[in-house]
Amino acid sequence: MSGKQVAQAGKIAVVGDRELVLGYRILGVEDAFVATKEDGQKTLMDLFNSNGYGLIVAGDEVRKALSSAAREKLDSSIIPLVVFMPPVDSAVPQEESLSKLARRVLGVDIKGSAQ
Repeated sequence: MSGKQVAQAGKIAVVGDRELVLGYRILGVEDAFVATKEDGQKTLMDLFNSNGYGLIVAGDEVRKALSSAAREKLDSSIIPLVVFMPPVDSAVPQEESLSKLARRVLGVDIKGSAQ
C-alpha cells in the first residue's frame, strides 16, 4: 500500500497542548503528540510529510508557531487535511476559520446572514 493510500484510509493524528492531546486520546486517537511552541512546527510537518494521515488536528499554539511558508503549504493541502483547533477559552467566534475550511475543502464560500 503506497503512502497516499494509507493517508486516504482515514488515519488521524493530533498535535498540540496537553489538554487537546488528552481529549483525543480519550476518544481513541492513538497518534496524539504533545508539542510546545518550540517543537510544534517540526512535529506537525513531520506528521504532514509522512503521508500516513488523512486528517491532522493541531492546536492553536502550533498554528501560531508556524512559518508563513509552512502555513501556506498546510492551508493548501486536502490530503492530509490539516485543521487547527481554537483554544477552549477563546472568546472570539471562529466563523472565519470555518468559512476558510469550507472554501478550501468544498470549494464553496459560506457567508453568514444577519436576519
